[in-house]
Amino acid sequence: MGTAPMWLVILTAVTAVTGQEDLYRKVFVFREDPSDAYVLLQARPEHPMQNFTVCLRSYTDLTRPHSLFSYATKAQDNEILLFKPKPGEYRFYVGGKYVTFRVPENRGEWEHVCVSWESGAGIAEFWLNGRPWPRKGLQKGYEVGNEAVVMLGQEQDAYGGGFDVYNSFTGEMADVHLWDSGLSPDKMRSAYLALRLPPALLAWGRLRYEAKGDVVVKPRLREALGG
Repeated sequence: MGTAPMWLVILTAVTAVTGQEDLYRKVFVFREDPSDAYVLLQARPEHPMQNFTVCLRSYTDLTRPHSLFSYATKAQDNEILLFKPKPGEYRFYVGGKYVTFRVPENRGEWEHVCVSWESGAGIAEFWLNGRPWPRKGLQKGYEVGNEAVVMLGQEQDAYGGGFDVYNSFTGEMADVHLWDSGLSPDKMRSAYLALRLPPALLAWGRLRYEAKGDVVVKPRLREALGG
């Protein structure tokens, strides 16, 4: 037998990898507040990324800071991070630097967020519930490493760990996707509406994950669309 691929070594050092699952009309429920729970995702781009898009849907009544999506490499723990420091504000990190997007405060509804980054122009996009916010400059010429630990619900302050439970997510999360490319405006809106999407590194309809701690998969209780 040959040597195990690097991505397998990285992920099995943290936990076992499960089989593929279709999570259509299902959600991850992070039950405790604060929490040490997280969901480890299997995704490894073939090459360092100069473009990417992350989309997900979340439902929470938290008012404290919390992490939604964390992609850490050995060189940079905030290689990609989608973080909400307070109601009405999102921070989008690439390579340890971030831009802030201010949004209306949530009124007890699901929020669908897509963030996209383009290295060549150094442009960050932010979409909330199918609508774009003004674009901002971020990390022109940077490359995102492709050997990473990817997780939902915790911010990695070290490669695969270093959690602060008071930055953990509590609530429900669904429709998580990661592409190693930008998406057109039509596809950004399709992601919000849960329509047909291009093949992805991480796709909710065939997600490979391992739930760690007090997080469970349950049917969605209410329609997430419509804000």
